[in-house]
Amino acid sequence: MKKQKALLALATIAGLALSACSTHVSRDITPQGVAGEVVFPEIKGAYQKNGTFPRPADVRLVQPGLDKDQLYALIGTPHFAEGFYRVREWDYLFHFRTDSGVKTCQFKIIFDREYLARSLHWQPQDCAQVLEPEVAATAPVTATAKALAPFELDADGLFAFGGSGLSDLSSDGRQRLAALAAQLKNAGQLKSVDVLAYTDEIGTSASNLALSQSRAETVRSYLIAEGVAPSLVRAVGMGEAQPVKVCDSGMSRQARIACLAPNRRVEVRALGLQN
Repeated sequence: MKKQKALLALATIAGLALSACSTHVSRDITPQGVAGEVVFPEIKGAYQKNGTFPRPADVRLVQPGLDKDQLYALIGTPHFAEGFYRVREWDYLFHFRTDSGVKTCQFKIIFDREYLARSLHWQPQDCAQVLEPEVAATAPVTATAKALAPFELDADGLFAFGGSGLSDLSSDGRQRLAALAAQLKNAGQLKSVDVLAYTDEIGTSASNLALSQSRAETVRSYLIAEGVAPSLVRAVGMGEAQPVKVCDSGMSRQARIACLAPNRRVEVRALGLQN
């Protein structure tokens, strides 16, 4: 964690130093994170000249509502000279391996005034299709990669309120996770399992992000202990991103905690091979 923060600090300094050189930015960005004109920088202007080869599974998790720390954890710092803090767009230079060779794509994230991701753009636009599940190269021609129906678990039913460790799992929560592990093992040949943990908005963004990451790691550990291959399971804390329920801030604390319960959840998204 300390190493990651040190790298983030260095990347931030580099981004700020280069931000004065940026001339390719989208125009008329609204407070809601929508650009009147989306402008992509020239590839030759990237300070990370060769771009990166990201994991498609990581890029699939980039979605509106994520903050910059969460994006950094998924796909790293931006590759162009916008800077890191107090900027409203990030640009990336990605390469993906496809059956026809390497495809180079530019990816842009535009933020709202709270610096949460809102608009996602690709150049060329067909780059988004690269992220769609494809026929697995090592599988028989009759087997295709298919996203399984996501499993959604009530975090309050898994953990004691505010808890995140194995010791905080309720007996019912352990049974539900054991049943989930059995479902995953019987779902065919698994390619990947992503555990996404969410919190409500009570508390600071930083504490919520840490709590969600800890809960995701605990669920990952439990699934592995129940027989799911460790190399397939990844834990991602989403913090308070993507709430599914909005509640009146004027409620009493207990009433608000109860109202926001749907936002405290754990989603498990699996990709497997099926004939």
